[in-house]
Amino acid sequence: MTYETLLFNISEGIGTVTVNRPKALNALNGQVLKELLHLFGDISVNDQVKGVLITGSGDRAFIAGADVAEMRTKSVTEAAAFGALGHSVMNAIDDCPKVVLAAVNGFALGGGLELSLSCDFIYASDNAKVGLPEVGLGIFPGWGGTQRLSRRIGIGKAKELIFTARILSAQEAYEWGIVNKVVPAANLIGEATATLKTILGKGLLAVSLAKRIVNRGIGESLPVGLELEKTVFAQCFATEDAKEGMGAFVEKRKPNFTGQ
Repeated sequence: MTYETLLFNISEGIGTVTVNRPKALNALNGQVLKELLHLFGDISVNDQVKGVLITGSGDRAFIAGADVAEMRTKSVTEAAAFGALGHSVMNAIDDCPKVVLAAVNGFALGGGLELSLSCDFIYASDNAKVGLPEVGLGIFPGWGGTQRLSRRIGIGKAKELIFTARILSAQEAYEWGIVNKVVPAANLIGEATATLKTILGKGLLAVSLAKRIVNRGIGESLPVGLELEKTVFAQCFATEDAKEGMGAFVEKRKPNFTGQ
């Protein structure tokens, strides 16, 4: 498929996805969402892609939000379909078996913050701004923001951010627990890439399984989550990667993981 609103390249196992609508501050319209859904379907089964970095085109915005000009004329039925499409995209990112890191290089508002919250973690440039301003438009976050944000930072902080439509600086977002790291804008992609390369040097099958258990367990009670962990932990011992990793440790050499 040829993408008109996305750029995608693979280098050293890292697939970089760039939302490319700089004149619209990379706002998410129906076309972008459909292309993201298709791309992440491909990424999930592409053995060349070991990890994923998502960012936005230009130096002003990661993703400034959903495309309000497109949304404003939608009927209830059309809005339901648009909301479902957005959820499908966020879930595809969340469920991707590869590690997905959001490199927030400017405004990440509304749907932009929701997309970054569907990633495994977030690095932000020091000039980034994040928030969920939807209530100022007479709506509320509808692509997972009410759920993923509360799970990340706690229900009280999430309610405050959603109800006030407050926009946070990168440093404030770090202090609130939304982003993992704040770096100078010029270093953002380099820092994000370095972290992904560190992860790519580990047992990626184990990383993928750990991601699955964290994501599944967070919505369960602690006993259920622990049972999930216990079961899948044991299954790791049937993999070649586990044999290689532990063998390399005992033999004091660097492991050669194959994902088997």
